[in-house]
Amino acid sequence: MFMESKLTFKRAEQSDIPAIWKMLQAAIARRKADGSTQWQDGYPNPDVVGRDIEKRAGYVLWHGEQVAGYIAIMINDEPAYDELVGNWLSQGDYIVYHRVVVATQFLGLGFAQRLMEYAEQVALQHGIKSIKADTNFDNQPMLHLFEKLGYLYCGEVTFRGTPRKAFEKLVQTAM
Repeated sequence: MFMESKLTFKRAEQSDIPAIWKMLQAAIARRKADGSTQWQDGYPNPDVVGRDIEKRAGYVLWHGEQVAGYIAIMINDEPAYDELVGNWLSQGDYIVYHRVVVATQFLGLGFAQRLMEYAEQVALQHGIKSIKADTNFDNQPMLHLFEKLGYLYCGEVTFRGTPRKAFEKLVQTAM
């Protein structure tokens, strides 16, 4: 667990699913309103979040007493990344994260960046130097965050028949 003023990062619990799903539903609606096809095919859904939590991969960002964000963080657990059209920066162990979402009332406060930085902390805790992630070609907020946080574009991966931009960031491992 990591605390920063009123922010707390911790593993998600089954009881967090309603709050996480509410955030995801709002994000799905925002993506649709933006004209995006991302998250418009029934994914993600509460079952996906439940599996994240069962695998101990789901994490929530709390702001005081409110769930403010969610991220799923896994180690070496993205088969689609084996089929990258392009080149990863590194081989070997990596952290991958999916389903980065922030509650509507906390948009624009840097909480998505905090979630991504937390994934870096998880990597460091496990002595892993590579973080890999992907997003839709038209997800401008996430593309901006990748650039801002030093991720490099590595190529394309395909999920559920849709190509996505894939990125990697190398972090300094703990000594």
